[in-house]
Amino acid sequence: MSSEFKNFQEEEINLREEIQKYLKYWPWFLVSVFVAIVLAFIYLNLSKRVYLTNATIIIKDEDTKSPATSGLSSFTDLGILEGLKTSSIENEIGLLKSKRMMTKTISSLDLNIKYLNYDFFVTRESYSKEPFKLDILKLNEQQLANSAAEAKNEFRISWEENNIILINNEDGKKIEAKFGEPINIGFAEIVIRKDENYKPIANNEILEYGFRIMPIESVVAYYQKGLIAQLVDDNSTLIQLGLEGAVPAKSQDVLDQLIIEYNKEAIIDKNLVASNTAEFINERLKIINFELDSVETDKEVFKEDRQLTNIQAESELFLENASEYKKKRQELTTQLGLASAMLNYLQDGNNSDLLPANLGLEGDGVNQQVADYNKLVLERNRILESSTLKNPVIVSLDQQIDQMRSVVEKSLRRLKANLDISMKELNNEAKVIQSRISSVPSIERQSRGIDRQQQIKEALYLFLLQKREENSLSLAVTAPKAKIVDNAYTNANPVAPKSKVIIFGGLLIGFLIPIGIIYGKNILNNKVKHRDDLERKAKQIPIVGEIPRIDKKQSHLITEADRSVLAESFRIAITNMQYLLINKSDKQKGIKMLVTSTVKGEGKTFTSINLALTLANMSKKVIVVGADLRNPQLQRYDVGSKKQLGVSDYLINEDLKLNDLIEQTKYNKNLDFLTSGSIPPNPSELLRHRRLGEMLSTLEESYDYIILDTAPCMLVADTFLISQYADLTLYVVRAAYTEKALLQFPIDSKKAGKLHDVSFVLNDVDLANFGYGNKYGYSYGADKKSFWEKFKEHF
Repeated sequence: MSSEFKNFQEEEINLREEIQKYLKYWPWFLVSVFVAIVLAFIYLNLSKRVYLTNATIIIKDEDTKSPATSGLSSFTDLGILEGLKTSSIENEIGLLKSKRMMTKTISSLDLNIKYLNYDFFVTRESYSKEPFKLDILKLNEQQLANSAAEAKNEFRISWEENNIILINNEDGKKIEAKFGEPINIGFAEIVIRKDENYKPIANNEILEYGFRIMPIESVVAYYQKGLIAQLVDDNSTLIQLGLEGAVPAKSQDVLDQLIIEYNKEAIIDKNLVASNTAEFINERLKIINFELDSVETDKEVFKEDRQLTNIQAESELFLENASEYKKKRQELTTQLGLASAMLNYLQDGNNSDLLPANLGLEGDGVNQQVADYNKLVLERNRILESSTLKNPVIVSLDQQIDQMRSVVEKSLRRLKANLDISMKELNNEAKVIQSRISSVPSIERQSRGIDRQQQIKEALYLFLLQKREENSLSLAVTAPKAKIVDNAYTNANPVAPKSKVIIFGGLLIGFLIPIGIIYGKNILNNKVKHRDDLERKAKQIPIVGEIPRIDKKQSHLITEADRSVLAESFRIAITNMQYLLINKSDKQKGIKMLVTSTVKGEGKTFTSINLALTLANMSKKVIVVGADLRNPQLQRYDVGSKKQLGVSDYLINEDLKLNDLIEQTKYNKNLDFLTSGSIPPNPSELLRHRRLGEMLSTLEESYDYIILDTAPCMLVADTFLISQYADLTLYVVRAAYTEKALLQFPIDSKKAGKLHDVSFVLNDVDLANFGYGNKYGYSYGADKKSFWEKFKEHF
């Protein structure tokens, strides 16, 4: 057989032995697993189930391809707008998760009021199912925060018809009131109304209701912490919102309302530019309307004074060549007017004011710069709502706005300068035309000047009216920024507690607890428990028998025809001893067995008596000699004996006859006792007396077996003095009593020759550890025990 196969076989045997250590405690595992699973089910029934609610929205990225975005590229290249390089979609996610948005949501839904119902010992939250509603008229946030910290803000409510009784859960204070009337509860003034739409779950429904008012700050912090907002895909603007909560309907309302509040704010931001543009247009319309009225009045007075009708028909021939001039002059004048107005508006405003957009100025560069400027102002104003002027982002934006303001102003001045140059060129052309119409009467020239002013004012007036309508239309049809893909919905399966995980965890814990206890017990145990411990620690000394643990109700002595486990164990021990006495086969009778142990209390006398009874039941003549002269125990079994003399007296007094000291026992006619007698002051010297050998030689002639019940050999040297006369030494080790470290003493004693022909007898073995781990049963020939009796034996 190869060494590898031997190693494998040894490992397999060791593994089997380790498993067997735990299998014999199988009732522990059953009870532990059962209790753990029961506790897991109790936990599942008592714990609040938490559900995950989801909603999905798409953020409309309207500015992605707009000229406003592309126009910023030139400034970004120069490093002017470096602070704007942020992900807009992540900004929107940050806004959705912001405290301000959650505060608006909580305030809209009144979620700082929690409705409760009390069912036996369990308090549950009720949402939209309670028979009353609560409105807060006044609220002192400071007092509420103090009362919340002291758990004084929860009230039970009961009513009869229109009368209400509120009971504070903390101090039991009662407040009587009526439905619909203001109620002062200390930190707030509330009104409680009946819910006319309430329908009981059952006709016999008996539920006790209550409510708790919490600070909005704490509620906002709770929901803000639990809110999940993340991109479905990195390349999309699809955002999935998630919220965990014990009340699915409540979580759904929170997500839906959060989307509504987000869209409201987005619409407000979008309309802010349009509102400022409308204000600018209205102011300009008032001015131009006044100027147009003035021109028309002048024209009316001019014609009345000169009695004019149709001057154009008279001067049409002269002014045909001036039509193109008039058209260009009109356009340039309009552009100059708009440019001047924009410059005035820009100089009078500040960093928080938006510039009018889309007024019709020629030159895409100026319009693009105005759009870029407005975008920066909107970003600054939105961040400033939840920040201060010292915020680095605000400071950076102010610098960028100042730079952009300067750029816009320079562009406007450059545009105006270009328009002035164009106007000068037109004026030069006008001189040529003027020479051609010099023959036109001054009246016609004056009339045409008035008409020209009237047309300019009318064109500008109509242009502003058109822009106002366009601006009003864009203000009215502003679409929400977040398009709802999926309204808030709740998964049917709770996310916590996870039933399968809890039950499996309970099963695992129930299984591991006994393993841990048994393993810890084995690790910490320094006592001999079963024969394996002896075989490992003292391989040099054979084990002749194992004696099982005996209950107090059972007899400790073996009787004739005894079929108990105790009797069988001693029969097995005697059979094993025969193999050890094979070298002494020439000795037909008078076999001397010395019974000893390491320390007291290991069962030497118990073993000696039952060993003798077993031999006596086999029709062997047996005597038990009390050889422990210091602490004799044999007298306990010799109840009723009147003799006080024994071994010590025989060794001292040579006049005593041995037969006079021997007494037949009541247990068996073949069993005699020779007690230790009087306790001498010098046991060791006495045991060295020659009469000890003579006594044992005399006993050999009359008895088949002589069993010497001696003293513990580790404590005194008495046993070593007697050992020289013994044919066999039975060394008693008591399970769960003898320390493993003490097993070295018999090994050393055997090596030193102090003891010879040594064999172990393992006493008081637990039935679960009896034999080879009780694998093959220990009750052969006895009544078979029921499952419940076997179960109880492990406890």
